[in-house]
Order: sequence, then C-alpha cells, then structure tokens
Amino acid sequence: MTSVDGLKSIPKRILLKLSGEVLAGGSAGGGIDEEILKSFSRVIIELSTSGIEIAVVIGGGNYFRGSRLINFDRVRADFMGMLATILNALAFENAIERNGGSVSVLSAIPVTGAAEEFNPRHACKLLETGEIVICAGGTGNPYVTTDTAAALRAVQLNCHALLKGTKVDGVYDSDPEKNPDAKRYDSLSFTRVLQQDLGVMDGAAVAICRDNRLPIIIFDVTDPENILRVVRNPGIGTVIKGD
Repeated sequence: MTSVDGLKSIPKRILLKLSGEVLAGGSAGGGIDEEILKSFSRVIIELSTSGIEIAVVIGGGNYFRGSRLINFDRVRADFMGMLATILNALAFENAIERNGGSVSVLSAIPVTGAAEEFNPRHACKLLETGEIVICAGGTGNPYVTTDTAAALRAVQLNCHALLKGTKVDGVYDSDPEKNPDAKRYDSLSFTRVLQQDLGVMDGAAVAICRDNRLPIIIFDVTDPENILRVVRNPGIGTVIKGD
C-alpha cells in the first residue's frame, strides 16, 4: 500500500460506510438490486478472508429519506430511516452468508429475533475471530446521520480507518459533474474539511474522526472492486487526516 501520513501500512481493521442508494443501482424506485448486493458481498468476503477485519455501516436512503418529506415530524422520520438501515443490513447478512461468509448484524435498535443488540466489546470479539460485523440502526438516536453513526462505530471498534464509498473518486473543490475544471484533492486535513464545509461527511462525523485521529478515505464505490483497491492504495481516493 502506498504510504500516506496517518496510514503507514495496510489497516488491519476498517469500517466501511456505504449509502443505501448504492444497493438500488440505477433503480429510480429504490429498493435493492440483488446482483449489486451480491457483488458487494463477494468483495467484502474477499477482503475479510485476506485478513482485514471489517465492520460495515450502511444507510437507508434506498428505502426512505426523511429529509425529502415536507410536513413530517423529524424524530419519526429519523427512526424510519434507522429502520431502513436494518432492512439493508439484514439483506447484506443474507447475501454474505449465501456466498460463504461469516457475518453478524448488531443493531442499535432492539429487533429481537432478527439481530443482536450492538455492544462494542462483543463486536470487537466478533471482528477478532474474522466475523464481518454489520452495524445497523444508526446510533439509535434521532438527529444523527449514518455518517456520524459510522464515525462513532469506527472509534468504538478501534478501527484504523473509515472508508466512505461515494459516486466520485474523492473530494473536489466543486461539483465535478457541473464543473469540468473542478480540482480533486489527494489529501485534506480535518480542519480544512470543516472550515470549508466541503460536504464530505457531516461536521459531527468529521469532528469525531479528528478528535480520535481516525483517517477517513473518500473513494468511488460505483465499482465494488474499488473497496479492495483502496485498502491497498488509499491514493485512489482522498485521504482526510490530521493537520
């Protein structure tokens, strides 16, 4: 792996953050594209069998986005979004098991019979045995995004890096889809991301990573194979690290 300040070697334990929309593929109606789910599952299993301990946080935007509703109670909308993440987590669990992987879903919201309750110590023990751990239900609290949940879980699980998959190959100074001259950053400091409000992740998530010296890598996940590539060479994305 290319040596990068804050990531001197291949990280042994990572947290992968995916948006729910990646599972829908090009479907305007949302939901889950089973072939895409299978592709992601196979890549995550390959990463796990290579010796990388991996936790996953996935959003629920392919089913529900409360921010798009107008006259809707925020707390209810947030809980609906958290429940949507559980749907995606269970789908991932099923796909990983069917492809021969070992996986557990741990939820911040009790769903007896469907998933275990999230506990950091238990999750770490599962990771140490090579189990893939899917963290569902956000943090269990409203007013908190899945980005913040991902940052919190990554810190609680003593991860060495947080990988966030997006639709572009890193962070730009403007929207590359609208501006062909947009500049891509190879690396950024946490402070610069927060000061310039670059929209990489919400501010609370970036601050958690900054305070715990946890590098963030933003990369293009439209090709699931990039998950394998970015672990070995974070330079294919943008690395956000200490000042």
